[in-house]
Amino acid sequence: MAGFKRKVFYVGGFDPRGVRFYHALAAEQLDRYGKLTGEPATISTRRNAGPFRTDWSILNPAQGVSTEYSFLRWDDIVRKAWIRNPLSLGLRAWRAYRANIRHLDFETGKKLGKGPLITLFYPPILSIALPLLLTLLIGGVAAIWLPTAVAFLIGLVAAIAISAPLLKKWHAPWLLRFFVFNSELGGGEAHPEIEARLDNFAKEISASFDDPWDEIILLTHSNGSILSVPLMVRLLDRCGGTMPPNFALVTMGHCIPLVACRRDATRFHDQLRRLAQSDFRWIDIGSPPDGAAYFGVNPMAIVAPDPRPRMELLSPRFHLFYDPHTYHRGYANKYEIHFDYLRMGDRRSPLDFPSLMTAARPIDASIAEFRAIQ
Repeated sequence: MAGFKRKVFYVGGFDPRGVRFYHALAAEQLDRYGKLTGEPATISTRRNAGPFRTDWSILNPAQGVSTEYSFLRWDDIVRKAWIRNPLSLGLRAWRAYRANIRHLDFETGKKLGKGPLITLFYPPILSIALPLLLTLLIGGVAAIWLPTAVAFLIGLVAAIAISAPLLKKWHAPWLLRFFVFNSELGGGEAHPEIEARLDNFAKEISASFDDPWDEIILLTHSNGSILSVPLMVRLLDRCGGTMPPNFALVTMGHCIPLVACRRDATRFHDQLRRLAQSDFRWIDIGSPPDGAAYFGVNPMAIVAPDPRPRMELLSPRFHLFYDPHTYHRGYANKYEIHFDYLRMGDRRSPLDFPSLMTAARPIDASIAEFRAIQ
């Protein structure tokens, strides 16, 4: 029987790929962990545990660890929100960015980090500038031999054909969908499906509080960290305002200010203030080169001057755990950097995903080991 029993609830980001992709990623990283550490860790097959929950087990016999992992699904909502028609995406993006320009607190946003602001605005600029420049270039050359109108029509068609795969490669359409979703989520009325799903998640998580777990972790990544704010409010309501001592919220690559810096996101601000008045453990892991995340930012401090939760703001310091050529090769791909929190480097880090899942100790002990590494 395992000596250390951990329960993990995972809420992922704005990603339509769903549970199959993330189970395969976890299996790949646990296999890598076994090869690098000499501690073979196993992962079970997936099993449905409810309408919006898929479970699997992670075992590390070398340390006597059993981790029960629950993937809380909202990828079906993401797929419904995944705008496929380019014209519809353009129109919705126009509305979202118009709302952002009108309501975003740019002064606060710049203080929290310029990288996410660049990530926010480069997709629409790139999506307009690249086809326009190509149209002018190709049309201008074609106009040497053809009538001007015909030349620039050919230029426009060619520019769209050339731009589309390049924009997809640079993940501009994905980012546009991501920003549209969060603009509508933060600035408008409550999203009925999201509200119902979070109610379900809170019920699933709170049901585990009476079980004899050594540790319970609510682990979120990217957009899932935005959802963790209203989810934590629900959990606090269910627990009478006090979370169990073995509970910790862990956010990876959080982008909470994307909504929190909207002046019209009053409901979200109230939820952040509620969290700021509560006492629980919150650990954020954010990488400075990750342009889609806010490194070292306590999101509660945006609306509350002295938040109570015991929050730890950590960089994963990937440069210490990847070989230089591996690290710098990955550094060029900003999209992949945003998923490195769920991977393992060339050496074990106490805070990499498989180590957190297989360690025979609470996360605070892993943090202490991590801080001691020079």
